[in-house]
Amino acid sequence: MTTENKTAGLDSPNLIDDNALETNLDIDPVIIQVEKLAERQRQITAQVQIPHSIEKVWKILTDYEALPQFIPNLAKSCLLEHPNGGIRLEQIGSQRLLNFKFCARVVLDLEEIFPKLINFQMVEGDFKGFSGCWSLEPYTVGTSQGTKLCYTIQVWTKLTMPIAIIEKRLSKDLQLNLIAIRQRANEQVLS
Repeated sequence: MTTENKTAGLDSPNLIDDNALETNLDIDPVIIQVEKLAERQRQITAQVQIPHSIEKVWKILTDYEALPQFIPNLAKSCLLEHPNGGIRLEQIGSQRLLNFKFCARVVLDLEEIFPKLINFQMVEGDFKGFSGCWSLEPYTVGTSQGTKLCYTIQVWTKLTMPIAIIEKRLSKDLQLNLIAIRQRANEQVLS
């Protein structure tokens, strides 16, 4: 198993929303960790501190159908009927990679454990396997308080998907997603 830690930078000119997400990034960087679980399987973890309450961050994360309004490259996020009355969500990510448009679709079953955990598992989609969780923990540093948000995914790509490109893209996307969530929380305070 290989583990790589990175403090994600902000040098991805390919993404339209990058410039909008650069506000206050030097305050708390997003930390990315990549683990090679098997030849075509990776676990990617991203974490960031958000200077807002767990309840506020939870509300942003669980407003599932509003996520494409502020999450870069998330083209669609819509609730579906779950056969057992749970939470089922369809999401489609879309972006340009090497001069072609790449789209990935997943249907996820979610389990909410308020206020600290949202687990998800792919039941249908463009990967061989895709699962993970959002975890929320309070933090206090000096007089500052807020939420430590951690997003972990395990992805198992199909043979037709180049794992190195997917790993790099997902690492960057997780960084941008957490920055977008922090920015959304900041904007809601101002409005």
